[in-house]
Amino acid sequence: MAGEKIMIVDDEAVVHQLLTHYLQREGFTVFSVYSGSHALDKIITYKPDLILLDILLPGMDGLEICRELRKKSDVPIIFITSRDAPHEVALGLGIGGDDYVKKPFNPVEVIARVRAQLRRFRKLCVLQEAETSELMIGDLYINLFDHTVKMKGEPVSLTVKEYDLLVFLAKNPNRYFSSDQLIEAVWKNPQSISYKALMTHISNLRKKLNEDPDNPRYIITMKGVGYMFNSRI
Repeated sequence: MAGEKIMIVDDEAVVHQLLTHYLQREGFTVFSVYSGSHALDKIITYKPDLILLDILLPGMDGLEICRELRKKSDVPIIFITSRDAPHEVALGLGIGGDDYVKKPFNPVEVIARVRAQLRRFRKLCVLQEAETSELMIGDLYINLFDHTVKMKGEPVSLTVKEYDLLVFLAKNPNRYFSSDQLIEAVWKNPQSISYKALMTHISNLRKKLNEDPDNPRYIITMKGVGYMFNSRI
């Protein structure tokens, strides 16, 4: 959609110049922020539709900005990193980042990733606004009204927490959630459940959905990041 607002948060002028040129050429409105310490205030002011966020920033780094932003916003975030550090990327995705690109990058690829994340976010917003009473993903059917679940037309018997976990993940597809985020979202008293108990719930849920433990279709795990519901079936 032309005119969508993209915010670039990076301390390198050449990055801003390059990305701004390509983004504006594609019809996007671009805002530039050069310091992490000013980013949160600017995000509130400009309300971007997507943020290109450098991890290494003066004042406040990109990871901390993402943590703070995820407390109140689901705006898509694509991290920009200059270091070959898989653990850093995994941490960024685990705390709420949606994608990442590594410097030096191809600006054409960045534009493609921006468009992909905007499409995903628009679809998610449409689903949320529709307030549908049922979800259908592949062979999986979830009725949000009577709390029934079916796989290939056959009823699936779930515990209350298994159902709550499944619904939360299915309503927020194709995005990784850490164990802490899942516990916080699903349990009213997060202190009452351990990571081991969460893993047991996930394992039981997979079994009841007839998932192949070595190649699951619906509930995907990325080590060091968390869990994701795959709707691209």
